[in-house]
Amino acid sequence: MKQIYLDHASTTPVRPEVVGAMLPYFTEQFGNPSSIYPLGQDASDAVADARAVLAGIIGAAPREVYFTSGGTESDNWAIKGFARANASKGRHIVTSAIEHHAVLHTCEALEKEGFEVTYVPVDEHGLVRPEDFAAAMRPDTILASIMFANNEIGTIEPVAELAAIAHEHGVVFHTDAVQAFAHEPIDVKAMGIDMLSASSHKIYGPKGVGLLYIRKGVKVQNFIDGGQQERGRRGSTENVPGIVGFAKAAELAQADMGPERDRQRELRDHAIRRILDEIPSAKLNGSWESRLANNVNFSFEFIEGEGMLLQLAARGICVSSGSACTSGSLDPSHVLLAIGLPHEIAHGSLRMTLGRDTTREDVDFAIDSLKTTLANLRMMSPLYEDFQQGKVASVIEQLKADGFPYAN
Repeated sequence: MKQIYLDHASTTPVRPEVVGAMLPYFTEQFGNPSSIYPLGQDASDAVADARAVLAGIIGAAPREVYFTSGGTESDNWAIKGFARANASKGRHIVTSAIEHHAVLHTCEALEKEGFEVTYVPVDEHGLVRPEDFAAAMRPDTILASIMFANNEIGTIEPVAELAAIAHEHGVVFHTDAVQAFAHEPIDVKAMGIDMLSASSHKIYGPKGVGLLYIRKGVKVQNFIDGGQQERGRRGSTENVPGIVGFAKAAELAQADMGPERDRQRELRDHAIRRILDEIPSAKLNGSWESRLANNVNFSFEFIEGEGMLLQLAARGICVSSGSACTSGSLDPSHVLLAIGLPHEIAHGSLRMTLGRDTTREDVDFAIDSLKTTLANLRMMSPLYEDFQQGKVASVIEQLKADGFPYAN
């Protein structure tokens, strides 16, 4: 059975060129970068070269880039590290209601330490409104963390505008750019970003490595003590193969970002139009205009997401429902609830995220399979039978009447 992988927001396969770049650092160039002999210095040079490549992609200085184990650690370090280092200046943090759990759970942990957190709402597209963001600022606000692009519905936030508002209030601005890094153009200086999190395995690099950009002058506590690695900021022997692979993956992604983004955007729009035209009781979640090029997220009425995923998986189609990191949960997505969807619609969500190898044929096969799957599931739904007999109303039709966009 052919497998069609449409879950690239969850993780990506490692590109052959990346594997090739990494292999020597598992074998003949295995040295510890902290060692002073040539074998160690060769590894140290490789880490330095990778740091320069990754810094250049976001317009940062190499000394402002620190390597971590991934996006979750980077988010934790940025938020906890900054909050604890600057608690004497204030104990209030601003974030959004649709952040990744790496940010939300970190903020909840800080609330237990006595910090206060304001969770700014979003509109029906998942966009943080600048006026709401500005209204959340207080004299004791020290940090704002707003994601660059949402991992579930793909909405790209107005990061530069939000960062400018934060700076007007003397607030440091962090963004979780895990879904956007090397997929969207990012210039931390031009956009006013003070800290940024990114991860390798979202861009066809290895798992277990990420980065945190910390603008020079931003005070952040060390996150891992125990050594002088990362200029004394994060102990632990560097993951040299992973770091080399991360840089190679980012370099490759940067080289063809524009054409690949345009190609995926065309496939994305083709998928969205087919679903809206051919599948009843469907709603596109998130902004169509301000959206990651590879993201398609729909809610379907009269079905449960789990049954939909299982039937699609049986046809060889890999997709997700809700957040990739919590897809085992039966709770509805906090992102979909935050954009105003009722529970019964949020439960029936599907996320397809396209990749470098995704073809139009793959997309069409997936949508044809989705149509069959939904028809099968709805045939078994007593609620759908009641709807056909006019005994219950369509929630999506009501949402459409209330002005929600992109509903069929």
